[in-house]
Amino acid sequence: MSRTIGIAGVQMEVLAGEGNIANIEKRLIQIHQETPWVELVLFSELCVFGNHPKYAEPVPGKTTDILCSLAQQYGLWLVPGSINEQTENGIFNTAVVINPKGEIVTRYQKMYPWRPAEKCVSGDKFCVFDIPGRARIGLCICYDQWFPEVARQLTWMGAEVILCPTMTSTPDRPQELILSQANAIANQLYFVNINGLGHGGNGQSIIVDPQGNIIAQETDQEGILTAKMDLGKVADVRENGTMGASQVLKSFRDGDVSFPVYSQGIMTGEGFKGLGSIEKKKN
Repeated sequence: MSRTIGIAGVQMEVLAGEGNIANIEKRLIQIHQETPWVELVLFSELCVFGNHPKYAEPVPGKTTDILCSLAQQYGLWLVPGSINEQTENGIFNTAVVINPKGEIVTRYQKMYPWRPAEKCVSGDKFCVFDIPGRARIGLCICYDQWFPEVARQLTWMGAEVILCPTMTSTPDRPQELILSQANAIANQLYFVNINGLGHGGNGQSIIVDPQGNIIAQETDQEGILTAKMDLGKVADVRENGTMGASQVLKSFRDGDVSFPVYSQGIMTGEGFKGLGSIEKKKN
């Protein structure tokens, strides 16, 4: 039995502050009408209010209740980017996963905030979720993608697709596109990296298949990326090798290697001893 899933990624202009939920619903209506085969929709990082901690609220809360209603109304799995989540331990950058019944099935708190600009608290739990009988999907947020250990851990947990909502406006966006391909290739899975526009980033969203091929991409305009993902392709690439050659995950599994960076600690490494603190450059 084949396993496929239709996924859409929405690259839209994000306003600073309120006003984005109406635009989110417009895109959901468009997807529901024009591509009814889409089952899961991903938006960009912090696309609900932008990067404004003053709009932080609990999860579940008023905003997630509205988003849950939208998921139920349009019968979609919904990952509405992320929001600033207010907790007793501080503010987290949190992505929620909502099923078509309008229920929050899990959440992910960003592990690697972009320091020093991003002041939120770091999360410490990896996140995968299942679309029953169809796919296991992992979550990371923006800067997390720069750390190969994150994608590898999600792969170890069974992820066949990784969703990465992003809010990048800096000149290193082209490097992130390469990282999307590298994460897909190294872990033999689909990688979906959706960036915002305006206050939400400089666009250039991308969807990559398990062999690193770009199957959908946007430039700096609003748009909706879609892909019907064949999860059998993930299994095939992992079993028979990328382009029928490199069996990366098998080699990693079978390699009798101990990595000192993990067993001995990061701070013992020569490459880290000379690094200063994270701070803004002085002009």
